[in-house]
Amino acid sequence: MDRRGRGLLLLAAAVGVVAVGVLVGWRVVDPAVPAPAGDPPVLAGRQLWGACAGGFYARSGPTIVLTSSAHCAAEGVTATDPDGHGIRGVFGPAAVLDPCPHASTHTCRPSDLNVLIVAPDRIPWGRLDTVDFGTGGIRTVAPGTSPLSCADIAAGDRVEINGRDRYRAGTVAEIGPYLHDPSADGDYFPCMVASADVQVDVGDSGGAVLVRGLPAGVTSRSFDGRLGFTPLAEGLQALGLELCTEPDCGLVPPP
Repeated sequence: MDRRGRGLLLLAAAVGVVAVGVLVGWRVVDPAVPAPAGDPPVLAGRQLWGACAGGFYARSGPTIVLTSSAHCAAEGVTATDPDGHGIRGVFGPAAVLDPCPHASTHTCRPSDLNVLIVAPDRIPWGRLDTVDFGTGGIRTVAPGTSPLSCADIAAGDRVEINGRDRYRAGTVAEIGPYLHDPSADGDYFPCMVASADVQVDVGDSGGAVLVRGLPAGVTSRSFDGRLGFTPLAEGLQALGLELCTEPDCGLVPPP
């Protein structure tokens, strides 16, 4: 089997697919993990809402969004603060793949990615290039950084995630297409990346994945409790989004 081996990737069960609505407000946080940075806080890399983790800040024209998972929350759902009062934003559309080679049985997606359209008063201006990995440290996306695509990721690469505000690191094990029985999982992904040593559970979905320290993916599936993620570049491209690599993402903050 070559580095883009396919055997492992046909045996997945979804991370966070089940009953996201019942899990609103659910959160597992290590008491030693510092609170999200800033006011308003940076939620890229941290827990976003319910069982949805936050990915990376990006923009579509003047609109600032925060990436998450397509199976985590439906378009139009409002994300609130953990106390259920303040509004963090509204979930927008999910990335889809068109044309779809398995249209009769599956929803084809370039990546398991959707976005939270961030409420204007929750945009962390001056820190939109920041990813907060809690105990894994505050990371800054360097100017001009391109998100990684499937072709940019190889077996043996170092992987980091922070879903559920729990930092974990490991390595890429395999890369290949994901096509499961539609009765168990109705999504098809041309590329799924698996790690054999990064544990995941419900609540990790949508979280930022770093590969070699670079923005690389979306936590998407579990392989017997191990991480499966889909590539970031393909998802951003499908939604016409530009990764934020500057403090204000190339925009002028409101006065």
